[in-house]
Amino acid sequence: FLFLFLFLFLFLFLFPREKYPLSPFSHSPYKFHSSLPLSLPQKRKEHTSSSYNSLSHMESCLLKPKDTTSWWVLTLPYFLGLENYAFFHSFLLILLAFFSLAFLTWVFSPGGTAWRNGRNRRGLLPIPGPRGLPFLGSLFTLTHSLPHRTLAALASTRCESHLMAFSLGSTPVVVASDPKTAKEILTSPHFADRPLKQSAKSLMFGRAIGFAPNGTYWRMLRRIASSHLFSPKRIAAHESARQRQCAEMIRNIHHEQILHGSVGLRNHVQVASLKNVMWSVFGKEFKEGDTELEMVRDMVREGFELLGAFNWSDYMPWLSWFYDPFRINQRCAKLVPKVNEFVGGVIDEHRRCKTLCDDSDFVDVLLSLDGDEKLNDDDMVAVLWEMIFRGTDTTALLTEWVMAELVLHGEIQEEVRKEIERVVGGGGEGTNITDAEVAKLPYLQAVVKETLRLHPPGPLLSWARLSSSDVQLSNGMLIPQNTTAMVNMWAITHDPHVWEEPHVFNPARFLNADVDVRGSDLRLAPFGAGRRVCPGKNLGLVTVTLWVAKLVHHFKWAPDPAHPVDLTELLKLSCEMKNPLRAVVGEIRGL
Repeated sequence: FLFLFLFLFLFLFLFPREKYPLSPFSHSPYKFHSSLPLSLPQKRKEHTSSSYNSLSHMESCLLKPKDTTSWWVLTLPYFLGLENYAFFHSFLLILLAFFSLAFLTWVFSPGGTAWRNGRNRRGLLPIPGPRGLPFLGSLFTLTHSLPHRTLAALASTRCESHLMAFSLGSTPVVVASDPKTAKEILTSPHFADRPLKQSAKSLMFGRAIGFAPNGTYWRMLRRIASSHLFSPKRIAAHESARQRQCAEMIRNIHHEQILHGSVGLRNHVQVASLKNVMWSVFGKEFKEGDTELEMVRDMVREGFELLGAFNWSDYMPWLSWFYDPFRINQRCAKLVPKVNEFVGGVIDEHRRCKTLCDDSDFVDVLLSLDGDEKLNDDDMVAVLWEMIFRGTDTTALLTEWVMAELVLHGEIQEEVRKEIERVVGGGGEGTNITDAEVAKLPYLQAVVKETLRLHPPGPLLSWARLSSSDVQLSNGMLIPQNTTAMVNMWAITHDPHVWEEPHVFNPARFLNADVDVRGSDLRLAPFGAGRRVCPGKNLGLVTVTLWVAKLVHHFKWAPDPAHPVDLTELLKLSCEMKNPLRAVVGEIRGL
C-alpha cells in the first residue's frame, strides 16, 4: 500500500492534467515545437494548397500556450513554473526504478532489507522473520515503549520463538525467545562482542567491561573484576557498608511515614544504592543532601537517559550527520568532562595515600595492580565510572519491584516475615540481620527469584551481542557474521511452555526447583550468561536480599489507598515501574 501510494503521488506530482484539451495531441504533457518531426499524410498535388493550410493550422495549435492548470494542484510545474517536462519524465522513471528495486528487495527478503541476498537462508533452515518497512525495517518496534512485549507477541503469533530475524534500519538482528537457543548464543565464544552504541562510545564505555571489544584488553578487565573487584572475599568485606546504608534508609523511611502518612520507596533505595556504591568504589562516605552526592546522582541519571534513549543513528549511521533529535552527541560531550574531572580527582587523592587492605575500595585495588594488569588513568576512569553507573540502577529498581509485589501480596510478605523471625528472632532493639543469616532464608530468596522472573531488569538483556563469524546453531539455522543478537528474557520467563502459570507471582515454585539465576540456567538468566555475564551479579543479589529482609523485618507494608500499586512497566536502560511505588508503613519495630 505504501508503494502504491508513492507511485500515485509521484504520478500526480510530475504529470499535470490539462483542463481544456486543445488538439488531439493535448493529452501529452510536452510542449511541442515546429522543429519536431510530424508525420503528415501526403496529398495529391492538386490538394497541396489545402494540405499546407491544414499543416499551418496544426502547428499554430501546437505552438499555442496550453492551459496546464491541473485539478491536482500539488504539481512540480505549479511550484517551479517549468514548461519543459522531459527532465521530469526521466526523473520519474529513475525514481520509480529505485522504489521498485527497494520494493522487490523488501518482498524477497524475509526479515527485512538488512537480510537481502538470502543472508538468512545460508543454513539448513532459513531464519524466519517479519519484513517490516522498506529502509526502516522493524525500527518502530523498538521505539515502542515495551519492545520486549511486542517482540514476544510477534514471535508467538508467527511461531518463531526459537529464532526470529528482523531489520533495524541497515542492521540485521536476530532475537531468541527460547532457552536452548538463547544458551547457544550467550555461551558461544563467537558472540563475545557487543555492538557499540553511539552514546556508549561517547561516554567512554568502549574502554569499560560492558562494551569493550573482545580481545586481550577485555579479557584482562574481566579477570580483574572476578579476581579483585567482585571476589567473594571483597563482597564480604563491604558488608558493614551495606548494613550502614540500609540502617540510614530505614530511618529516613520512618521519618517520611511520620511526616506524610505514606512512603515513596524509590528515592530512598536510589540514594542508599548510590551511597553504597560510592563507598565500595571510591571509599567516600556521603551525608544526605551532600552537594557532591547530588552532582554524582545527576551525572548517573543523565548517563542512564543517554544510554537508554533510542538513537536512530545506531541503526542508520548516516543519520548522525544531520539528525539528532535527543541531542545525544551534544549531551555526551557536556557530561564526559564532568566525569573525567570527578573520577580523575578521586584517583589522584588515592594515589597520594596509597594503602591496600581487605575492605579497600575499587580505586585502591586498581592502583595496586602492576605488570600486564596495570591500567592507565583514562582506562581507570572508564572502568570506575561504569561501576558507579551499573551498580546504582539495578539494585534500586529490583528492590522496588520486590517490595511492590510484597505490598500487593500481603500473605507472601507475612510468610517472609515469619521466616526471618524464625532465623534471627523478633524485631526488638539490637536485632540485626547479617549476610550469613540471609543465606538461611530460602523463601526470601525464592521471592527475589520470582521477582526477577516476572520483572527482569533487562528484559532484552539490556545490551545485545555481535557475531564475530558465521555461527551454525544446533537447529540448522546459521547466523551470519556481524549480526546483532538479542535474547528476549522476558519472553522466556513468561512462556507457558517453560513456566507453569507464568503471569502469577508464586515464589513457592522455586522452593523445590534448582534454578540458578546467575547464568547457568537460561530459563531465568536476568544477568546474562557466558563470557559477558554481569560481573557484579553476586554483589547485587547480596545487597537486594539483605535490604528486602531488613525492610520486611522492621516494617509491615500495606497499599496506599491514594496511590494504588501499579505494575505497569517502563523500559529505559532497565525496566522500571512506570509509577513509583508508594505504600503505608506500619508496625515499626526495632528502630
